[in-house]
Amino acid sequence: MLEFLNVFFFLFHTVFTFFNVVGWMFPKTRKLHLITMTLTAFSWFVLGIWYGWGYCFCTDWHWQVREALGYRDHSTSYIHFLLLKLTGVDFNPQLVDTCTAVVFALSLLASMWVNRQK
Repeated sequence: MLEFLNVFFFLFHTVFTFFNVVGWMFPKTRKLHLITMTLTAFSWFVLGIWYGWGYCFCTDWHWQVREALGYRDHSTSYIHFLLLKLTGVDFNPQLVDTCTAVVFALSLLASMWVNRQK
């Protein structure tokens, strides 16, 4: 079951993240995109008050599953982890966090712009 959850979180969180970046581009997914961006912002900034800025409950659950499986390869963020697993390159965590924040902000602004056009 834990191995299934590890794969599930890897796939789900990666697709969710990718959708957060590009979902605003497609008229049929714009409302859903605004919802996923709001959920992400809630996790990062509201739950982040208690758990630390940028807290993500998906990442937290995934880390718990990976710890139970014996993995000790935690990165400082899911994006850093994803880049490391996909490319094998250990990018500077601060650079990854900065790029993540910039892409998130641009995607959120784009989503708000296209959603107000109706």
